[in-house]
Amino acid sequence: MTDHEAAPTHPDRRLSTKEAAELLGVKPETVYAYVSRGQLSSRREPGGRGSTFDAKEVAALARRNRREPSGGSAIGGELSVRTRITLIDKDRYFFRGVDATELAARHSYEEIAEWLWTGRLRPGITFTAPGPSVAVARRAVDALPEHSGPTDRLRVATIAAATADPLRFDLSEDAVLGTARTLIPTLVAALPPLRRDHLDEGPLAERLWGRFTGRAPDAASLRVLDTALGLLIDHDLAASTLAVRVAASARAHAYAAVSAGLGVLEGPLHGAASGLAHRLLLDILDQGDAAPVVADELRAGRRIPGLGHRLYPGEDPRARALFALLEEVPDAAPALAAAHDVVATTARHTPLHANVDLALAVLTVASGMPASAGETVFAVARTAGWIAHALEEYQERPLRMRPSGRYVGARPPQPLPR
Repeated sequence: MTDHEAAPTHPDRRLSTKEAAELLGVKPETVYAYVSRGQLSSRREPGGRGSTFDAKEVAALARRNRREPSGGSAIGGELSVRTRITLIDKDRYFFRGVDATELAARHSYEEIAEWLWTGRLRPGITFTAPGPSVAVARRAVDALPEHSGPTDRLRVATIAAATADPLRFDLSEDAVLGTARTLIPTLVAALPPLRRDHLDEGPLAERLWGRFTGRAPDAASLRVLDTALGLLIDHDLAASTLAVRVAASARAHAYAAVSAGLGVLEGPLHGAASGLAHRLLLDILDQGDAAPVVADELRAGRRIPGLGHRLYPGEDPRARALFALLEEVPDAAPALAAAHDVVATTARHTPLHANVDLALAVLTVASGMPASAGETVFAVARTAGWIAHALEEYQERPLRMRPSGRYVGARPPQPLPR
């Protein structure tokens, strides 16, 4: 038995970080990676003596690690972070333990955001943007080139709003909640409306609608948009959310954390996917049949957008909820039929189900919105989720989101290059 395999002499005592690291055979900073993955619990000792760990728990983890093959320890594999926000379980997902699709069916986006942030529902709540923040955000967005994408505008609006908030460095829960309730409507207000008579009043979905299309909204369409915002508010540790938690771990303020999320969201494999599905539906409507459009996509070596999700073996529950509501929107019938045609056509060879990007595309096509509208919906909705994760991360040990690199380069020392 090696020194690292030996059980502690007094198993009921608490171990320091250094002692736990020695028993596990890892660096001291790596001990906190086990904590972040939920495989070790720590306790902050009074008097500034740092964190301590239960000796029995550390010894049990050390034994498990010795039995696991290389790469299968707590530090290997995919990153895992303890969270109380979202659980994805088979073909369902939950916000703080409550079915997310049921929440979105019964509550507004703003109410769901409050639930995610505080664990409390506030019926009828609406978010109001402060005038100075809106003014500086609009000036910044108006200065961008016309071809700027929606995420460009939202990122610039976020940075501009931060400059108008001298209290942005206050990371207390009340201060961050105040930022959340004003930043989201500020982002919406910073986007130029398409109708001169548009008023920034009422629920956020109604204010956002006027940024996408000149058509007057009907109740059924607004319900779909509001439900989409609620469904998209969070989805566990998506790539953008992980970026937000890394920023929050370094104690970046909420605006900066949201900006980090927006930077990742712009990738075509994340927030921009609904735009690709939007264009696919337009091509199908133009040709009247999904088969030739799907064939052209596959011939070009592209995957069919709007289909499949790595976290759901069956249909994306967000898509299922939105498709049911879209049945009640008369103008959505052609785009909805095109979406079903895509699923049926590809199902002949690959049983992929529709995901939320395809459902968003049906809404944007049916409402005369641009292809980029789905990306904007995604970004605005997810901002609330990002802030929920930032709030949670601010309660954790600073800089815990610091994995160690596994160096695979040339073994040092190497000679100086000439």
